[in-house]
Amino acid sequence: MPARRPPRHDHDAGGDPSLLDAKAALRDEVWTALRDARAARFPGAFGRIPNVVGAEAAAERLRQTEQWRRASTIKSNPDAPQWPVRQRALEDSKRVFMAVPRLAGRDPFLLLDPATLTVRPRAASSIKGATDHARPVPVSALDPVDLVVTGCVAVDPTGARLGKGGGFSDLEFAIATEAGLIDDDTVVVTTVHELQVLDPGRIPMSGHDVPLELIVTPERIIECSRSRPRASGIAWDDLTPEKIAAIPLLGELRKRATRARPRRR
Repeated sequence: MPARRPPRHDHDAGGDPSLLDAKAALRDEVWTALRDARAARFPGAFGRIPNVVGAEAAAERLRQTEQWRRASTIKSNPDAPQWPVRQRALEDSKRVFMAVPRLAGRDPFLLLDPATLTVRPRAASSIKGATDHARPVPVSALDPVDLVVTGCVAVDPTGARLGKGGGFSDLEFAIATEAGLIDDDTVVVTTVHELQVLDPGRIPMSGHDVPLELIVTPERIIECSRSRPRASGIAWDDLTPEKIAAIPLLGELRKRATRARPRRR
């Protein structure tokens, strides 16, 4: 009997259903390739940002880049394949803002400050370690970000990226952009396996999808041109009521935006 596939993460996503289906099919293709090549570690590739073999080597290669050396504050996704990146950031005395999984809670970021940590960077930078040792902070307490580290299921050399379907990475980016913490100088990077790098034109992109500037695999560094514009803030029209209701911060921000609109006479 074949293993049961996990449910799709885009069940509460807005947008064109045919585009959502095309993205879902591409995810399945990449997850299958990683599984067949035994390139995904426990608990497997399907339904997640896959914890790929070589994640440490990719993190080490990223560490050698000029973009990394210039960065003092990093915002990172909480997924396992970027754990080595978060660890190296703390080792290099960089402050790390790590998103709470699924943006749960009114303070959706955890601050990992190497100056105040009482455990080793490896222990502090895991999901459990950050939950135990980091400090939850509101968006208003965040510092401007030099480098955004995002998790991906698939990427291409033009900077197109595909997440696991929940849209949380794009929401984190939009929230930070709207708060003035991310600007045109902020570099967006990911670390992936070579099997996750697809030919240009295969990944469909929506207006709210955040493009990459830098892709790092264990074997190489791909610098992407900024041919796609970045979203300037939260694309409310692309969010379903279910998605807004599931994320407390979005509900608050929506209320503020509504109150700020001028009344019609």
